[in-house]
Amino acid sequence: MKDKKRPLILVTNDDGITAKGIRTLVDVASKLGDVVVVAPDKPQSAMGHAITINDTLYVKEFKLHDYDHKEYTTSGTPVDCVKMASHEILDKKPDLCISGINHGSNSAINVIYSGTMSAAMEAGIEGIPAIGFSLCDYDADADFEPARPYVEKIIKQVLENGMAKGVILNVNIPKASKEELNGIKICRQANAYWVEEFDKRTNPYGRDYYWLTGKFVNDDKGEDTDEWALENNFISIVPTQFDLTAHHYIKELNTWEFEN
Repeated sequence: MKDKKRPLILVTNDDGITAKGIRTLVDVASKLGDVVVVAPDKPQSAMGHAITINDTLYVKEFKLHDYDHKEYTTSGTPVDCVKMASHEILDKKPDLCISGINHGSNSAINVIYSGTMSAAMEAGIEGIPAIGFSLCDYDADADFEPARPYVEKIIKQVLENGMAKGVILNVNIPKASKEELNGIKICRQANAYWVEEFDKRTNPYGRDYYWLTGKFVNDDKGEDTDEWALENNFISIVPTQFDLTAHHYIKELNTWEFEN
């Protein structure tokens, strides 16, 4: 790091503060800076950019190990965690926000639904450099060890080089051994999506209920995508942003006749 002063790193996630992924991320981040953890008190996967507006929010200190740093849980969403950290818990803006490591992929269209990436996006909105990390393994006891050196390298690079305002890194790590991992690829988001179905069932009281099911479809044959990288045991890094404007379509819309 160029600056000898240790950076302040905010750590959050969407799987809950006790999840194995965030504990791995805390361990790595603690080597690189002064860490403060603010994370949900329960799993909040697939919450997207939801915030709590019709209910109360609770925050309390959390102690899992004999750490030197402070940890807090909130009753809210991942985005709530970042908002609470920025406006109530921390006395200065963090130098970096890292979210994850998520148990499961957040590649392609999954970035839209992801609580992990939404927490990172919220940090980006607030002017904080941010990274979302995900491992393509949904197991609660997933093996994060092969990912550790890469997570550390990526965090170091962001701390050393900084990031353009409004850019957030979406990092996905394949489920692979240390020997199988082929390195890092900078990618674009694949044009891949979910074909969804609802499994309709009836409970013992005669009331219908539904389970969301479906399959993931990747029609994108490009070799520059996150899906291609993950399928070939590369760690994918996709630079993302919260500006959702379809800039290429503005010219077309200006040809439409809106006046009576």
